[in-house]
Amino acid sequence: MHEERHVSKRQGDVWRALGLMSGTSLDGIDVALIETDGERVLGRGFAATYPYSEAFREKLRDGLSEATALRDRAARPGRLHLLEQYLTELHAEAVGHYLADHQITPDSIDLVGFHGQTVLHRPEARLTVQLGDGALLARRVGRPVVYDLRAADVAAGGQGAPLAPAYHRALAAEISARPLVVLNLGGVANVTWIGRDGTLLAFDTGPASAMIDDWVKAKLGKAFDADGELAAAGTVHEDIVAGWLAHSYFAGAPPKSLDRNAFDLGPVAALSPEDGAATLTAFSAAAVAAGVVHFPDKPALWIAVGGGRRNPTLMRMIETRVGAPIRPAEAFNIDGDSVEAEAWAFLAVRARLGLPITFPGTTGVSRALSGGIVAES
Repeated sequence: MHEERHVSKRQGDVWRALGLMSGTSLDGIDVALIETDGERVLGRGFAATYPYSEAFREKLRDGLSEATALRDRAARPGRLHLLEQYLTELHAEAVGHYLADHQITPDSIDLVGFHGQTVLHRPEARLTVQLGDGALLARRVGRPVVYDLRAADVAAGGQGAPLAPAYHRALAAEISARPLVVLNLGGVANVTWIGRDGTLLAFDTGPASAMIDDWVKAKLGKAFDADGELAAAGTVHEDIVAGWLAHSYFAGAPPKSLDRNAFDLGPVAALSPEDGAATLTAFSAAAVAAGVVHFPDKPALWIAVGGGRRNPTLMRMIETRVGAPIRPAEAFNIDGDSVEAEAWAFLAVRARLGLPITFPGTTGVSRALSGGIVAES
């Protein structure tokens, strides 16, 4: 349940921004409202999730498969073009519902940050593709939209992900513990390590919920492993986990990022639903633990955000493998479901102001870089 907090209309240099996130878990559209000057988080408002229908999730899964053939980030052949238009219209509907649900007038919103849907992420080929027509969304919602926020970083040789670290640092400004790690457990897991002097190091650790969701969908026709109960009932096949961890990705130094479909379910194909879920969950946890060696200093605090924090089996496995407690975002009055959407609102404002949104320590780009495209309404 999202806590509802009042955010006032923009005054002076303070922007009232709406963030829209559709993540790798393919579960729906997260909408969140923040107030910021581009440096500080001055207010955090209502947040809501508008779930996708199962039929649309299937369309997105098909889109992920089709996108593997793309070699040009601007290409939208056939069904991908139609999917992009449909996805954009769903985002416009979500914004309309959100504003109506919370009695917010459209003209009180200064800017919209639009993530879109990542369907291909291959930074080594300087290629990242997010479906989402920013100009169409701007026309539909009647407000300026900042979108395509990953592309400039990837074009400059960066990983294009993760992008939320700048927001994580701003959000954690009032938390004294340092070094601090924000662990985002979405479809793919990523970490933001924040040093005592505010230095950022960020990277994708590996799959979080995506492979587990795909497994449960394939075996049981369900969207996810509710409360991690399936995994809790199974046995972890450590040899399979070890095989996955032998992948070159885990030996590479950060910054680094991962495509949602970088690993497939082949190694667990012959397992029972329970054992497969347990093994996949253990792999997600082991991937997080494998990333710890890259931290410059031992974290004093771990904070978990994203849907995976609600999977107690995954959380237990991560804590066991990293050897440290991980506290949910709610322990710090942070809504763990809305952080990514809030981040996109924050990044949109920074981009509009020409401030950096990616850094050498977060994406490997050679210098701090702004990005994004602004579509006026």
